[in-house]
Formats: sequence, C-alpha cells, structure tokens
Amino acid sequence: MSPIQLVSLKSEISRSPLETFVACAHQMLDPATPEPMRRAMEPRLLAQLPALRALGVFDLFELRDPALRAWMGDELAELTAAPRK
Repeated sequence: MSPIQLVSLKSEISRSPLETFVACAHQMLDPATPEPMRRAMEPRLLAQLPALRALGVFDLFELRDPALRAWMGDELAELTAAPRK
C-alpha cells in the first residue's frame, strides 16, 4: 500500500480539496488498488476540480502521470466551457 492510506468512502474527517485530490489520485495510480475502488474515487477526485482551479493549483503545478494529466485536462476544459451558475 502507498504511504498515503486508502481514503475511506465514508470519510468522517473534513479534508481540504488538495488533500482529497492527492489521496484519490494516489489511489487511482496505485496498481494495487482494485478497479471498483478506482471507480469509486473518480467522482471524489472530479469534485475537487472547481476548488483547485479557483485556487490556481493547475496554473502552478503539472500532473506528471500522462493519463491523469490528459483526463484532468479534459475535465478542466469541460468546466471552463460549462456556463457558471
């Protein structure tokens, strides 16, 4: 298991968007993570994108994993194109 422990789907601890994003990304990239857990992490990871974009995280840092970087790029492009409420 990676140094970052598996994030519980029923987390009682309030985590910052960055902490949640990093923990979910680590789980998704860990080859030992079962596929159902990866699928469960996707919505949690995506839910952090608006806050991280507002904080400018993706202007300062680049994701090193090519697949994760491409996926997040696509998701961020959709957020930018979507009308704000």
